[in-house]
Amino acid sequence: MMMDIYGIIKKPLITEKSTNLIKTDNRVTFKVALNANKDEIKKVVETIFNVTVLRVNTLRMKGKKKRVGRNVGKRPDWKKAIVTLKKGDRIEIFEGV
Repeated sequence: MMMDIYGIIKKPLITEKSTNLIKTDNRVTFKVALNANKDEIKKVVETIFNVTVLRVNTLRMKGKKKRVGRNVGKRPDWKKAIVTLKKGDRIEIFEGV
């Protein structure tokens, strides 16, 4: 069962490491829903951005423990998707970063 098309991809991740991946390997990084699988992520990226996806790698990121005074809490867990695009394909969000 596929969820809402815009509920799968939450936001693009623009970090120093992800910017290097774009320049060297034509791979873009997104923060995605925890229950999204690789096939859903591939279909959504191809639909929204009109590109060809070759491969999708996913990682489950554990939320960090944070402290405020003597109270200890935890940030929520999240999922990261690294999407490999076909040579020559680009996504405008990541251009000029």
